[in-house]
Amino acid sequence: MDYKEALAYIHGVEFFGSKPGLTRIGELLEKLGNPQKGMRFIHIAGTNGKGSCAAMTASVLKAAGYRTGLYTSPYLYRFNERMQINGKEIPDDVLAEIVTRVKPIAEAMADHPTEFELMTAIALLWYKQEACDVVVLEVGLGGRFDATNIIDAPEAAVIMNIGLDHTAVLGDTVEQIAFEKAGIIKPGTEAVLFQQSESVTDVVRRRCEELGVSLHIADFSQIKSEFDSLYGQSFSYRGEVYALPLLGSHQLKNAAVVLELVEVLRGRGWKLEQGDVEHGLYAVHWPGRFELVSEEPLFVVDGGHNPQCAQTVRENLLHYFPDKRRILLLGILRDKDYAGLTEILDGAADEYICITPDSPRALPAAELADFLKRYNKAVAVCESIRDGVSLALDRSDDESVVCAVGSLYSVGEIRACFEKY
Repeated sequence: MDYKEALAYIHGVEFFGSKPGLTRIGELLEKLGNPQKGMRFIHIAGTNGKGSCAAMTASVLKAAGYRTGLYTSPYLYRFNERMQINGKEIPDDVLAEIVTRVKPIAEAMADHPTEFELMTAIALLWYKQEACDVVVLEVGLGGRFDATNIIDAPEAAVIMNIGLDHTAVLGDTVEQIAFEKAGIIKPGTEAVLFQQSESVTDVVRRRCEELGVSLHIADFSQIKSEFDSLYGQSFSYRGEVYALPLLGSHQLKNAAVVLELVEVLRGRGWKLEQGDVEHGLYAVHWPGRFELVSEEPLFVVDGGHNPQCAQTVRENLLHYFPDKRRILLLGILRDKDYAGLTEILDGAADEYICITPDSPRALPAAELADFLKRYNKAVAVCESIRDGVSLALDRSDDESVVCAVGSLYSVGEIRACFEKY
């Protein structure tokens, strides 16, 4: 099959839904020769920050000379973004070739794999085929029963910031969610944890103690901001200075986790020179996370989609643009906590423009606008994402900033509206 047919097949199994469990992915990979066996992984779970952590980690490992796979979701522009090696996406013809191999095996299974399970198998086959030295593997949902957890003990299991998201599947307390995410910790690995509440930390610590796994927790008191602007920031952690192109104090915390991970990997024999670590952080590319896509007018894009993300976006808007009129271009998925998200964002909003994200789960713009009327601010509804961007630009001036937020499913099309991207 060709590339278009391959994508059509992958997306066509979406009706199987999300079914947690490792039975299907295990059977599929076994029939494919268990490509994950013998490979080395960094496994990353968490509610927020896991994508940024994965991107930074992959950039550092690449800078150190390792052939590094990166598996993330969702994508902004093209499906192929989910699977990369040393910053380059899987080629169309290679994807088609691997799907051609996987499809008959998947279709012969009594319990057909889900879309995410197919994607995970395809990625693992490619990384094996390309002889990656290491793969940075981002969990899709949860951890314990996520398809990526089919791997043996990784070099390190990283747990990022945990909050309330996907509660129908993972549980309705942060402790329950932490338990699910801590399921990626296995005997023989080492665990790295984003510094957070004691109750969450206790859940992860107990898991590590049960399995005899060392736990390393980032110490945010060791972070010192050295320079901060709309074009990047520099900071010190445990006395060493680094530069980072990503904006926001939350990214310094994410970077601190990566630096703890670096120490773990060094202790396990990985050669990670200080200069390579510095270069890896400086060179990281992770679009759509409080990203400035236009200076005139000021326009920021962020894929934040839950209350924790909203708090970060609010803090960043107030920090970087304290005296600007803030126009929020807002599009949200119906199954997200949009009440909690908008309640937080409203503290940094002067007016709203509503759009509908490109997803069957999207909350229609008109419905969102009706909900936002409770805040007694100007609210506009746009038929398309591009119309929303155009209206936001029309309403902006030297005294304002536009922030597009609410869903990663809108980010690609919004960024595409700016010619230099």
